[in-house]
Amino acid sequence: MTKLRIAIQKAGRLNEESLEILKNCGISIDNGKDQLKASARNFPMEVFYLRNGDIPQYLRDGVVDIAIIGENVLIEKGHDIEIAEKLGFSKCRVSLAVPKSVKYNSVNDFEGKRIATSYPNTVNSYLKEKGINADLHIINGSVEIAPNIGLADAICDIVSSGSTLFKNNLKEVEVMLKSEAVLAVSKEIKEERRILLGRLQFRIQSVLQARQSKYVLLNAPNDKLDAVLKLLPGMRSPTVLPLAEAGWSSVHTVINKDKFWEVIDELKKAGAEGILVCPIEKMVL
Repeated sequence: MTKLRIAIQKAGRLNEESLEILKNCGISIDNGKDQLKASARNFPMEVFYLRNGDIPQYLRDGVVDIAIIGENVLIEKGHDIEIAEKLGFSKCRVSLAVPKSVKYNSVNDFEGKRIATSYPNTVNSYLKEKGINADLHIINGSVEIAPNIGLADAICDIVSSGSTLFKNNLKEVEVMLKSEAVLAVSKEIKEERRILLGRLQFRIQSVLQARQSKYVLLNAPNDKLDAVLKLLPGMRSPTVLPLAEAGWSSVHTVINKDKFWEVIDELKKAGAEGILVCPIEKMVL
């Protein structure tokens, strides 16, 4: 039986969020402790648990068909690999940071400086674009300590909350790129597995669309219904049903979560009452 082979990070936040989205897609993984490979019970899929930095080469070699991986890793090690879907989680920045005590003016301050990083290709590309020459120290570990021990003047690393920089007396001064988890596809994927990928992407898109939306139910007097409906950006058009109480209607619709509070405020001003908001588990368009 043909199975779709997917690589995910062996451990950490990206591992947890990758497994979560597969679970939300209705895929159950037989996942034993310390396994490097596992199978899905209810979808033709094998999961490979790999080190993040190794995944691009596994994709190139066709050992795995697809992977959930940080976009920043592909930019550093797999710029030639196709991205099929941006997944919207594990968001971070790849940034340059200097000690808090250092006065920073502009990117020109990095001229001739020593920068410790695990992302040499990303840093070199960024500094070349800015016309800056710097000395890179490649470290495959905790780069934050480099300035404190005199190994470097600055660092380049991924930043999520910034707490790690703060604890090491560093400050973020240049954001080189923003990253999130993506679904990457091997150029070696066979056609029968690409069909399975299409089925998986359909599920993923339904989950992602649901995460971006809220289901809203509200009551409105009929004489204000037109004004209320004009405010609702539903998928096609809102559902309107008469209430038992004469002169009132119930309105059902979907609102993008990023516009949610803005729309709710306007609905209240327009006369909407009894507004209920529900999460959406899946959304098939």
